[in-house]
Amino acid sequence: MDSASGPMELGRLGRNVVIKRASAALTALICLFCASTSFADQPRPWQMDLQAAASPIMHQIRWFEHYSLWFVVPVTLLVLALLIVVGVKFRASVHPVASRTSHNTTIEILWTIGPVLVLFFLAIPSFNLLNAQLQLPDADITVKATATQWQWNYEYEGGATPVAFDSYMLKDQDRAGAGKADLARYPRLLAVDNEMVLPVGKTVRMLVTAAPTDVIHAFAMPAFGVKIDAVPGRLNETWFKADTEGMYYGQCSELCGKDHSFMPIAIRIVSEEKYTAWLAQAANDLPGANKALMAATDRPADNLAVAANVSN
Repeated sequence: MDSASGPMELGRLGRNVVIKRASAALTALICLFCASTSFADQPRPWQMDLQAAASPIMHQIRWFEHYSLWFVVPVTLLVLALLIVVGVKFRASVHPVASRTSHNTTIEILWTIGPVLVLFFLAIPSFNLLNAQLQLPDADITVKATATQWQWNYEYEGGATPVAFDSYMLKDQDRAGAGKADLARYPRLLAVDNEMVLPVGKTVRMLVTAAPTDVIHAFAMPAFGVKIDAVPGRLNETWFKADTEGMYYGQCSELCGKDHSFMPIAIRIVSEEKYTAWLAQAANDLPGANKALMAATDRPADNLAVAANVSN
């Protein structure tokens, strides 16, 4: 019995180890996927759809984009089919004498009513979305963004102590010193030295302009559904309300010179308590406030820690 039970016991233990490791690997993959999408903050390789939504407006934009495809795809296929039919059925070798038909009431009615109905079904949700974007609600926070070649300057307005700082793209040689060596969290060409920090669930009013002697820029944050021009001597405004904590990235979206592609926008969305603490410290010590906030937010995700423990 002892000699027979030994191999059986070893086989059972081996199966348990395999099952445990497979389960751990599956859990890790799921956690990694959740971790990558939880931040929803940047474009992904081979991304086919719009960037994941992190604000009510962007949710509406994504819905409208999917909704419009129900019209765009059939119309495109219909036009393609008509081109093929006409090219094959009415080619010169089959009809050496061209048709002289100049009027068809049925076709003219169809190609008039059809586009009118399509435009009608597209216009109503489009106007509703445009109205939601342009109608500014009461704001909890107002931030002014001023663009110059090639950086952004942010000013927090309405507070007891003014907070203002510049935001430059983070260079590769400066990553280690800034504590931002993690490329997944701080992507190359998108990470900055000083992010704009805002609380989750609060309505933010953005005042956007460019320096008086500068050129036209554009403030764009895809995850929030925001894109607005920064024009010298003119103050434009827009709004957003982030509904998920995380790091979000955008860029200047108006060709503004040789370093246009090196003018990113980074917004760190945190809880209201962390934002309040950061704002109070940033008024006198911005580097210290940023480091304290990074220490509080840049820790490994809990689900990844669980996956690591399971694999061990």
